Amino acid sequence: MSAAAAPDALAEPSERVGGGWTATLSLANGAIWVGWYGPLQILLALQAAELAPPGMPKESVLAWVTGMGAVVSMVCNPLFGALSDRTTSRFGRRTPWIVAGVLGGAAALVLLAGAGTVPVMAVGWCLVQLTLNAAFAAITAAVPDRVPHRQRGSVGGWLGAAQILGVVAGTGLATLAGGVTWGYVACAAFAVLGTLPYVLMHRDPVLPAERRPALTGRAFLAGFWISPRRHPDLGWAWLTRFLINLGNSLALLYLLYYLRDVLHRPDPGGGVLLLTAVNGVTLLGTVVVGGIWSDRIGRRQPFVRWAGVIMTGATVLLAVWQTWAGALCAAALLGVGFGVFTSVDFALMTDVLPAAAHRGKDLGVINIANSLPQVAAPALAAPIVQHLGGYRVLYGVAAAVGLMGALLVRRIRGVE
Repeated sequence: MSAAAAPDALAEPSERVGGGWTATLSLANGAIWVGWYGPLQILLALQAAELAPPGMPKESVLAWVTGMGAVVSMVCNPLFGALSDRTTSRFGRRTPWIVAGVLGGAAALVLLAGAGTVPVMAVGWCLVQLTLNAAFAAITAAVPDRVPHRQRGSVGGWLGAAQILGVVAGTGLATLAGGVTWGYVACAAFAVLGTLPYVLMHRDPVLPAERRPALTGRAFLAGFWISPRRHPDLGWAWLTRFLINLGNSLALLYLLYYLRDVLHRPDPGGGVLLLTAVNGVTLLGTVVVGGIWSDRIGRRQPFVRWAGVIMTGATVLLAVWQTWAGALCAAALLGVGFGVFTSVDFALMTDVLPAAAHRGKDLGVINIANSLPQVAAPALAAPIVQHLGGYRVLYGVAAAVGLMGALLVRRIRGVE
């Protein structure tokens, strides 16, 4: 069947999307990041310090809880992406999963607010990851569903801007809401309210029931393996994203503890908020510009490569210049690099997708490169900090991993 005759849900988009669509999708994306990063930046670390049993370091509690949540995220993102690919609801393929995921995520955040033990904390965070990943998988897949290739850098830039604003807003809500419980409640409310405009204002393309492929359990599971031999560009792009995100995760995981235990900041939570704000300002200065510039010149690789190099330099600063001034400079540089990386790497990923019929599933597999570092980072970071040299070694390892990812982008052949 030709692309011209294909149903809207499976057609390759050719018409540019409007500013209203981009703005409301970006707001929904940012709202989900509020639900993730209020806990990740502040609330989970505070709970870990409060609930850690005698003899168990708070770093280990945080590592176990975030690692378990990341495993759930790694599994659920491609799963819900695949399910949304096959959804034939009259509300479209993606919208039902956005609604169900955000409402479930809000409920899970409220549950997490009342956690009184480490096991309940872990279960609550895993539920947050499960539900919000359902919504995130659907939101991510809406871009290749609706946005033509020539516009994906700029749309990716606005999504990236919303992402960092979500991180800043989540950190701010967690810090200023008046305690751990109200921090979780505030993040839950924001996640719900932020998704409403997109859900209410925009119609999702409907997949006709007769176009949904027959399903067997074996075929469904086999679909999650995307052969890097058959699709080498996708394989190298995935590895690049994984390594750069791993370096970033290693740098940020123990930021609250770094400020408290190494720099001896009197208000480490406030310090994290200020560093996040500095990072957000510089990121906002590059994320949209980088995406638009990439669209205009029709190239992705140089932007991703140099973004990774800049992020590596920022992480080196944390290793060798362990002062508050050094942390501020590192936060600013990380924002510059991660802003360009966020928008242009997203466009690069959508450019190497194999087929329109399973965009959600394929993007979910790609998004494992975001969630797997959350599993690997605690496993690497905890022993490094506790036994293998402390924070200098941790940030040195983070720099080396990120630089490797930046250099490997050269192996992608089909996208310049």
